[in-house]
Amino acid sequence: MSGKGTPATVAAGRAKIGFTLHPYEASGDGGASYGEEAADALGVERGRVFKTLVAEVDGALTVGVVPVSASLDLKALAAAAGGKKATMADPKAAERTTGYVRGGISPLGQRKRLPTVIDASATTHATVYVSAGRRGLQMELSPADLIHLTGATTGPIAAG
Repeated sequence: MSGKGTPATVAAGRAKIGFTLHPYEASGDGGASYGEEAADALGVERGRVFKTLVAEVDGALTVGVVPVSASLDLKALAAAAGGKKATMADPKAAERTTGYVRGGISPLGQRKRLPTVIDASATTHATVYVSAGRRGLQMELSPADLIHLTGATTGPIAAG
């Protein structure tokens, strides 16, 4: 990747974490799911591509990372984060806090590091895909490295 990369790739590079970038042609229309579009464009099983969602748990912004084939179970996220109630965050607040645009929010290299919970299913794969910090660019890395870089906990937070 030319230039300095995205904050996500810079964070992974600084930590000397091995990763592979996978660019694809993003439609940019904000269709049904940016993540499903990425999985389909890259020919990767949807259960290995993870989306980054920002929620509020007891009023504090918290990141949930779940497969694109599932939705975020807000009750499970609240429990995994040690809270009582979770709601989806305002998209503008999510963008402002993470420094990324919707559809390109990465769990890595966020402007403000937020508490993060990664769905436990990530640990069943040798590698997973997450946004590399912009639409049309996915990063493949080991679940252990993703957990380490984000300081995340894991739990069953995916629904459906």
